[in-house]
Amino acid sequence: MLTLYFAPGSSSMAPHIALHEIGAPFEGRPVSLARKEARSPEYLAINPEGKVPTLVIDGRPLTEVAAILFYLARRYPEARLLPVSDFEQEAHVISWMSFAAATLHPARRQGLDHARRIFGLAERRLADREWAVGQYSIADIHIFRLFWRFMGGYEAAEGEFPALGGHYRRMMARPAVQKTLAAESAAG
Repeated sequence: MLTLYFAPGSSSMAPHIALHEIGAPFEGRPVSLARKEARSPEYLAINPEGKVPTLVIDGRPLTEVAAILFYLARRYPEARLLPVSDFEQEAHVISWMSFAAATLHPARRQGLDHARRIFGLAERRLADREWAVGQYSIADIHIFRLFWRFMGGYEAAEGEFPALGGHYRRMMARPAVQKTLAAESAAG
């Protein structure tokens, strides 16, 4: 049994999307950051860091977005969220995941100009590709969530991020993204 502890709109959106992509049954448990539920003794017993997301797999917690996405992609290969038959492409997915976690994610905390420059790097990396590594993968889910959040607080000039903007629109058209946004909206 899979249980996802998530906070609507937070980084946990990426594993939430992946769970809808793979189609495996799971229980979603919203955690209110505003009410400090991630700091409750009950939640800290599951994730001592008090962060979301946490994916509980048959009673065992797994934390960190990249690890959860990687687990889901490897555990459910039929969803084709990781190009496992091509080691180099798989390494490129990991490269994107590392870039997303270490560079894109903290960029907003360092100011708008810095964030624009960092998303400019992502723009150049994505270039004219439809998906980050040529086929849809967990890297696309991770990139989307961070760009979605960035765009929620920033109004880009027309044409400032054409590759990321196109990627964003393709992601928004995916049923798993739509289902996740609806579930997170309903949860608050």
